[in-house]
Amino acid sequence: MKINEIDSSLLVKMFNQGTYALNQNKALVDALNVFPVPDGDTGTNMSLTMQSAVKNITDKEFKTVDEVSKAFAKGLLMGARGNSGVILSQIFRGFSNGCKDKEVLTTKDLIEAFTQAREVAYKAVLKPVEGTILTVIRKISTHLEELETESLEIHDLFEIILNRGNEILEKTPEYLDVLKQAGVVDAGGKGLMCILQGFNDAILGKEAKETFFDNEEHVDIERTMDPADIKFQYCTEFIVKTDIPNHTAFQAEIQTLGDSMVFVRDEDLIKVHIHTNEPNQALGYALNIGELQTIKIENMKIQHENIVHREEPVEEKEFGFITVTMGDGFETLFKDLNVDYVIKGGQTMNPSTEDITKAINAVNARQVFILPNNSNIILAANQAKELSDKDVYVVPSKTVPQGIAAMIEFSEAASAEDNLEAMTEVLSDVQTAQITYSVRDTVFNDREISEGDILGVANGDISAVGNDINEIALETVEEISEDAEILTVYYGEEVDDPMVNDLVARLEEKYPDAEIEMYNGKQPLYYYIISAE
Repeated sequence: MKINEIDSSLLVKMFNQGTYALNQNKALVDALNVFPVPDGDTGTNMSLTMQSAVKNITDKEFKTVDEVSKAFAKGLLMGARGNSGVILSQIFRGFSNGCKDKEVLTTKDLIEAFTQAREVAYKAVLKPVEGTILTVIRKISTHLEELETESLEIHDLFEIILNRGNEILEKTPEYLDVLKQAGVVDAGGKGLMCILQGFNDAILGKEAKETFFDNEEHVDIERTMDPADIKFQYCTEFIVKTDIPNHTAFQAEIQTLGDSMVFVRDEDLIKVHIHTNEPNQALGYALNIGELQTIKIENMKIQHENIVHREEPVEEKEFGFITVTMGDGFETLFKDLNVDYVIKGGQTMNPSTEDITKAINAVNARQVFILPNNSNIILAANQAKELSDKDVYVVPSKTVPQGIAAMIEFSEAASAEDNLEAMTEVLSDVQTAQITYSVRDTVFNDREISEGDILGVANGDISAVGNDINEIALETVEEISEDAEILTVYYGEEVDDPMVNDLVARLEEKYPDAEIEMYNGKQPLYYYIISAE
């Protein structure tokens, strides 16, 4: 069967079949992630991104390939999840540029579309890394530019695309040593080749019969509360200046007065947030150790009634905040730090550009800060920023403790630009250790890892492997604890009180000069997330 051109109908079939092929292989792509931690989600992110795009072209009539590619690219843009999804959306944004004003695609047009795909994708990434999906699309497009196209049919061109793409995919470990050590090819590159294989299947007349849509997780940005659920009525915040060397007794006194406590020390200042029925007693304890600097007390029952019964629109405030996290404890902590909306996600569940855009629109503020708390969400956050009419600032936090530190650093009196600078600067002061488990056998940085091993990840690198959770936690903290004044342990949903108390006691013994703090993050997948400041 000879095909000289791609019309709108065939292009729709190609996008559908490419999505189907990727979805069929998403588990394989997920398994190619170099890190063996239980959040390898490249295949899932790319699949959900493609599904969002397909939904945007389903049950619609298109007359030209320009119309199809624009609609598909828009769906990808809004549905992009994770770095792989965002890069994929940029590849097809470039592809759409190559389809501009065209009714059909010839072989020459298709080559130009691949060239545009390469150029737009590379421009979208600040520091492109070779050995990734970017390398695969670049090598394919440059190879196509060298071809004589006069006698080349579309199906012949796609055979060349697949051969060249798979050849480069197999060579990705030569570009990235971590791929070579792990014995895998690049996950994003593999995902792209699955899509291109699907395109070829459609050109050859194959058509998916089964559904390929997953049940997507959506952002829950609405929260209601019954006044009867408010056990402690007054949201109390204050800063006390003190010269006491040890604040453990003061912290213990405050903690008896309520819940949702946040307690942070910075040199001679202690910032306290607590929900309590006795704000006067909390302030009294503070006066016993020093001088109060700022005080804010709000009646949460009255606030709730005002929200429920308000008929007039709420006045737009100056600053608003969005953060991404998993775990009820972390969600409460961020709410207590005045975050407006918490997007439930992070590891294994990266929110899409559209999810973040909806959250931005829901925040009743002129200027909105986003804290992604995950390196795999920063690109999507920046993409949402570009789509918004509001002034949006992305604080590039890569871990939840970094996000918490950034929120504490925010000053209502400073400008948005100065706050962005300060909040970004404080990120480098926060070192993070994460304790989780391996989902497969692999080799990373010359270290053999077996499925089920406990892993200690220090600032993004696997630094400890073993069988005992607390032992691995202690070993990993050594990597981040140099000159640390505060160690904060956030324990997950699989850790019980005796276990975390044992770890904290051992940390106190090992680091007598550091202040050890403990919070129940209730996060899944990670036994502990530990920060050092």
